[in-house]
Amino acid sequence: MDKPLYVHADWDAEVGVWVATSTDVPGLATEADTVEALIAKLESMIPELLAANGAPAGIGTTFELLARRFDQIRPAA
Repeated sequence: MDKPLYVHADWDAEVGVWVATSTDVPGLATEADTVEALIAKLESMIPELLAANGAPAGIGTTFELLARRFDQIRPAA
């Protein structure tokens, strides 16, 4: 099995979306409301971007999504 492509996603609390980028997939930048919706977008975007960057068509691709979210717990009033 080939090395998986790494995709990083961070929660943007200000706008309420997950934002994904990857140095392994040139041009990848997308966002979604949920991690599940983000994965669905990545499943179609990654092959398209790889093909646009010269990767052979029809090759299966594995990706690893590294999602990170920071929250602050506020004391009860």
